[in-house]
Amino acid sequence: VQLQASGGGLVQAGGSLRLSCEASERTYNRYVMAWFRQAPGNERDFVAALSRNGGSTWYTDSVKGRFTISRDNAKNTVILQMNSLKPEDTAVYYCAAGPTIVSQIRYPSAYYYWGQGTQVTVSS
Repeated sequence: VQLQASGGGLVQAGGSLRLSCEASERTYNRYVMAWFRQAPGNERDFVAALSRNGGSTWYTDSVKGRFTISRDNAKNTVILQMNSLKPEDTAVYYCAAGPTIVSQIRYPSAYYYWGQGTQVTVSS
């Protein structure tokens, strides 16, 4: 298994959750790491991504200022800290490893490896 996601759950609006994605060392060091989410009936949407060295981050507009993506190099783990959660954040969240071209980071088809998904439910 290349990627193992965890940390989802049920939280009230305004609360916080922390998602983790543990990768193999080779995958963690080689690729851009990202989080996507998919709500029922919707396509899989880009949430956030982090460059290989952790020096660059990208976010979809709706989560800027609320979500933070980071790397824990000691554990080969990518973390998505989600604060001020809203009901519209409810979705299955997937971690992914993939492209090294910045222009491709928002497209699911550009990613090579996917975690199994973890459910995030935000109640109003």
